[in-house]
Amino acid sequence: MDPHDRDRGATTIVTNAPDIVDVVALGESMVTFLPSRPGPLADVPSFERGIGGAESNLACGLAAAGHSVRWVSRVGADGFGDHLVATVGSYGVDVSAVRRDPARPTGVYFRTAGERGTDAHEVAYYRAGSAASAMSAQNVDLEAVRAGRVLHLTGITAALSEDCRGLLHELTAPGAGRPLISFDVNHRPDLWRDAEGAGVVRELARRADVVFVGEDEAEEAWGVTGGPEAIRELLPEPGVLVVKQGAKGAAAFVSAAGRRGLVARFPAPLGAGGGPGSQGEVSLSAQGAGSCGAAGRWGLVAQFPAPLRSGTDPESQGEASSPTFVPALDVDVVATTGAGDAFAAGFLSGMLRGLSVKACLRAAHLHAAATLTTRGDLAVPPARDTLDRLAAVDDGTWGTLRLGPGWTQAVQAPEEVRIP
Repeated sequence: MDPHDRDRGATTIVTNAPDIVDVVALGESMVTFLPSRPGPLADVPSFERGIGGAESNLACGLAAAGHSVRWVSRVGADGFGDHLVATVGSYGVDVSAVRRDPARPTGVYFRTAGERGTDAHEVAYYRAGSAASAMSAQNVDLEAVRAGRVLHLTGITAALSEDCRGLLHELTAPGAGRPLISFDVNHRPDLWRDAEGAGVVRELARRADVVFVGEDEAEEAWGVTGGPEAIRELLPEPGVLVVKQGAKGAAAFVSAAGRRGLVARFPAPLGAGGGPGSQGEVSLSAQGAGSCGAAGRWGLVAQFPAPLRSGTDPESQGEASSPTFVPALDVDVVATTGAGDAFAAGFLSGMLRGLSVKACLRAAHLHAAATLTTRGDLAVPPARDTLDRLAAVDDGTWGTLRLGPGWTQAVQAPEEVRIP
């Protein structure tokens, strides 16, 4: 049987115990149509087909970076669903838990070449009533969802329907055996049918272990100004909070509770000689203890500490140290769509490898730069040796790097990556 036809027209759940993977990402992916030329949608004569979705973007990026990943979702029993499953699977992502819905279509959207947030940017979504919007705790393989060291979710899923919202509340609820929860706020006001969206995503963020949020979206959603520190005051519970500050850079906060449970010190996280930025710094690990070598990444079924509970751990209110800040790279931007997903993928990849907080942030910026320099929502991240070489440069060299289209294929020394 073609794996892409599995469960076509069926809603039964496979009960065989799934393999444990590094990361499970749950959420909607859609077929996206990219314009053949700049201009308003009304004037674009043709489009190129691609795929896009925050969670599947992250899944593909992590798989391309060498991690074991599962994407869980629902798609229609249609050609677009076939294309989505086949494309995500082609990155090496496990798509066996993707279900087919015979009654609802796969979502699609069209966008212009203009940058998000500008008057030139248009997006036309056709996702209302989509197969993914019907995801619930009753029709999703929860065993497959929880069979990962990290479970990645976003605020987009919560906005799709009440059933989706209920699913995320169940998955983020404290309890024994809960995976480490990674949550990207991804606040999309246009998707919410009521004014509750900002409060819902804040509640989900407070229940997560690792949170990604943009400084701009925190202001839009919650009216928070005053920089990363003010956002941390609003979200004191997550063990790790990463605040993205656009072209300025990103700051990562690690709480005392987070350092005990999610963050461990490794003398040489990547084996002999350590890894980029590993000397004398706190290292993040999704395993909590032990080596982060190949055997640890692929062979060890990690046992996570009890999830952080909102407001129940007084030590979680205090930071273990000052936030770690890493400036953004100088990038010749082609398109911004998908860059935030790539950033989160890079950071989680660093965590899985046991890299330092600084190195995780640098890996995040490098993954984002790969997507920023391509047209589509997805880009293959730089090879690991290239990423490690660039992530290990001194602060002065980091500040002079400039990356343009095609930079991920470069094999030169770091200083030769610059574009005049």
